[in-house]
Amino acid sequence: MVEAGPGLSSRKCLRVEVGRVSTSRKGGRRAMEVRASSSSNGGKKSSRSIETRLVHLSEKLDDPFDSVAPPLYQTATFNQPGATDFGAYDYSRSGNPTRTLLENQMADIESADRAFAFASGMAAIATVMRLVKPGECVLAGNDIYGGTQRFLGKIAPAKQGLEVKHVDMTNIDEVKAALADAEGPKIKLVLVESPTNPRLEVCDIAAISRIAKDHGAIVCVDNSIMAPIFQRPIDLGADISMTSATKFIAGHSDVTGGILSVVGKDLCEEIYFHQNAEGNMMSPFECWLSLRGLKTMALRMEKQAANAERIAAYLQSHPLVTKVNYAGLADHPGSGIHASQASSGGSIISFETGSVEVSRRIVEDTKLFKITVSFGSVTSLISMPCYMSHASVPAEIRKERGLVDDLVRISAGIESIDDLIADLEEAFASAEAALGGRTTMSTTM
Repeated sequence: MVEAGPGLSSRKCLRVEVGRVSTSRKGGRRAMEVRASSSSNGGKKSSRSIETRLVHLSEKLDDPFDSVAPPLYQTATFNQPGATDFGAYDYSRSGNPTRTLLENQMADIESADRAFAFASGMAAIATVMRLVKPGECVLAGNDIYGGTQRFLGKIAPAKQGLEVKHVDMTNIDEVKAALADAEGPKIKLVLVESPTNPRLEVCDIAAISRIAKDHGAIVCVDNSIMAPIFQRPIDLGADISMTSATKFIAGHSDVTGGILSVVGKDLCEEIYFHQNAEGNMMSPFECWLSLRGLKTMALRMEKQAANAERIAAYLQSHPLVTKVNYAGLADHPGSGIHASQASSGGSIISFETGSVEVSRRIVEDTKLFKITVSFGSVTSLISMPCYMSHASVPAEIRKERGLVDDLVRISAGIESIDDLIADLEEAFASAEAALGGRTTMSTTM
């Protein structure tokens, strides 16, 4: 892809297959040939399992050394075939072979027309918000990632001139009513999370997508908690699937990135325009790390989910725990819907104790769980969202939406489940001992 010059408008929505190196340039200089196609496999969905497709790239660089790992093109710019001619790549903001490999592989496993790699999940979300024009409306849920809420609350209305409306996305009637409201501004974009972060509520992605399309709205699903291993929103009718590469894609807490997988030529062209014009793309090295992470994503996520199931069962049986939120539990209010659209409960759990002090002691007294704002790492993670990932959400809004201060979120890693539960047992015992048997305290600090 090129930043400027002939052929950009006709090529920018197409995936790029990096082809054979040839001596096509005058003077014997070698240039990389490319061929563009609307699909990496001729428009046919691969019959191979996702586990296999994660290991074997949908396209390969024609590397003269045929390296097993894809080459890293850690470069800002590319030598061109001539003074007035553009090659396949000219500037890494506009396109880079390593980024192309990642984007094509994500598009392949998500059944998308194209995928785009960004510098962070919020950079990806911010680009989606560019699809909405001033005066139009964004419809979002009540329980959403804190960074998304900050954008919708402080940037979208004040700096982009957008209307923002929140509903309970688990209630289809509320979604219908909001989309059918003829008196309000036109809803252009519906932002969905399922399961939600951090209360793990379940939204019916297929039903919401159908209703939104009936009203001409675009549907974007933040699929970071499930990732394409366990849930594929585009197959359920969404237009855009956003996955934080920081989480399960890279999987080792060493990458910051976000992926938009998109269907529809017009949407692809608009997303690429903003990615190129605003320069919020993922760097080549982080693309390379993400490509490496994809190869083991299925193994990691299956182990993490198995650990999470055991942890959720342990938490349900503990007397200090008043509520457990985990999409894989049979008694979860949305278990039926979740089972119809996802293949696993995932590895994220949240729970309440009824006491901020109890929760704080549990979080701080664990040894194997790192206290962090993120999730999806091979290392088990723990946090109190109201004081970390969702601290930017005003307290009155958190209270209104049922996001309690004592909520604890766990992201299960790949450690031995026996060690993880033993660590939790020690933390719970420590919390109980420190409180002298007092387990009912204020839910605010």
